[in-house]
Amino acid sequence: MEMRKIEMEPCVMEVGHPAMRVAEMVSMMRGCGRISRIGSGWLSDRNGGVDTLLQDSTRQQAVLIAFLTGNSLVFLYGISIAFGLSQGGIVPSYTIILRAFFPPKQAGWRISTSFLFTVAGMAFGGWVAGLLYDLTGSYTVSFLNAIGFNILNLWIAVSLLKKARLIGIRA
Repeated sequence: MEMRKIEMEPCVMEVGHPAMRVAEMVSMMRGCGRISRIGSGWLSDRNGGVDTLLQDSTRQQAVLIAFLTGNSLVFLYGISIAFGLSQGGIVPSYTIILRAFFPPKQAGWRISTSFLFTVAGMAFGGWVAGLLYDLTGSYTVSFLNAIGFNILNLWIAVSLLKKARLIGIRA
């Protein structure tokens, strides 16, 4: 969802708010992302990585949908905070999930590969969001694209949760 941070400035400025407000929103989003990482780590220790991924992804989906519904300054500040709180723990939960499903000898390459695809996805997501804006002149399609990918993420998380329960592990 790096696309949200990358596209925040032009999207918010397009609806008439100054760049200074965008900087504040991005700062709040990133600060809340730090809080989310700590909170999601606590949840992962308590409930497992898959459950945490599912909770964070569900909250993120709600925030992405909400992004489409308003553009007042107060609303955008609130959405920035909510997005930061929802997205910070998603990537760290991947490590916990991999640790639960695979033996320790495989951790290094599996976690590294997971981060490789995560970073590549973030880079590609930002580029695609810009391309979609260039093609349509609107950020709506970019948000719908992000919502679609988040649905895929939710489907994967539900599938992992089912598998973990089937094989009897706390993932």
